[in-house]
Amino acid sequence: MSQVIESVQNNVPEKRTYKVEDIAAMLNIGRTSAYNLIKEGHFKTVRVGNAIRVSKKSFDKWLDEQTF
Repeated sequence: MSQVIESVQNNVPEKRTYKVEDIAAMLNIGRTSAYNLIKEGHFKTVRVGNAIRVSKKSFDKWLDEQTF
């Protein structure tokens, strides 16, 4: 049984995008603030229907460049 689970897990592609809610949770901010960061053009995004997805690569790069 564990071989089946490993096989399924190995075939799941790595996430390449984040949801707006993911961004908000990672930054410990509200959804409105996360949408504002997107609107300001800090990350590359793609729309899928009404949903907005944020490029993981562009978000991670932006976050790494921030000074705390």
